Amino acid sequence: MLDTPIKLTDVSLKYRDFPALDGVSFEVAAGQTMALLGHNGAGKSSLIKIILGLISPTSGTVKVMGQNAASAKGKRKVNLGYLPEDVSFYNKLTGLEVLSYFAALKGVSRSRVTSLIEEFGLEYAQHRQLKTYSKGMKQRLGVAQAILSEPNILLLDEPTVGLDPQASQFLYGKINQLKYAGCAVVISTHELSLVESQLDRALIMSKGRRLALGSCYELRSASPLHTTINFSGLTKQVSGNAYLQQFYRDGLLHFRGEQKAELIQHLVSQCQIFDFEIKEPRLEDIYHELMGQENHSHAEQL
Repeated sequence: MLDTPIKLTDVSLKYRDFPALDGVSFEVAAGQTMALLGHNGAGKSSLIKIILGLISPTSGTVKVMGQNAASAKGKRKVNLGYLPEDVSFYNKLTGLEVLSYFAALKGVSRSRVTSLIEEFGLEYAQHRQLKTYSKGMKQRLGVAQAILSEPNILLLDEPTVGLDPQASQFLYGKINQLKYAGCAVVISTHELSLVESQLDRALIMSKGRRLALGSCYELRSASPLHTTINFSGLTKQVSGNAYLQQFYRDGLLHFRGEQKAELIQHLVSQCQIFDFEIKEPRLEDIYHELMGQENHSHAEQL
């Protein structure tokens, strides 16, 4: 399998005079999950459509399994799964008929269809028309369709919309199975708290531009936000400790990632503090910090 199934280099897209994407570059390795994060209109769905080959960039290059995305149909077959943001099937078809139809298109066996219907908890409703399905049921059916062929590349646009927490965790479990088998996964989502523990890297976008790219660790390291430590008796401990005083603010110890080892060593060896709580900036905190910087910069330019 190709080590880098998805690679975009300096990709820009214009709709007439509107810049939907502006010089975006990133790659997704085999067995890696990339989260696309940003406000509505940031360019996330445009990127997914470009990877699918549904639209072509105005400039830049897009490689999918080593070949140009826009001309992939005429070359080597790409095993790709896709779930759009708004799942829509023919309402008069049953759940079984929908999956069987896509299985026939993709050359997937009937046993795979039966297995997925059972795994996604749709066995009881497989002979019912989709017009009787709830939004969550349609979403599960859509995800089952996307992973039917056990794809090399999986593109998911808001996959957990309409799913309860248990169903969302089940979905990510299925995604991880494909990921560990070498699938490159791209997830566009607004549910940052849910995707944080699942991603390998995140691309944060605004107005078609890349604001940040990296793992959660890399994003935290580049962020001005601090990690904090709290423990019982912190204020008392700080009052007589000049070293800790440099970190103390608002009732907590604040520090950057590179200071973590030295600070913890001091707490354990010098203060005999073994029970403490460490809180790192969440992905959601980093996202809002970046968006705040972006909005401030935009306001200054006006």
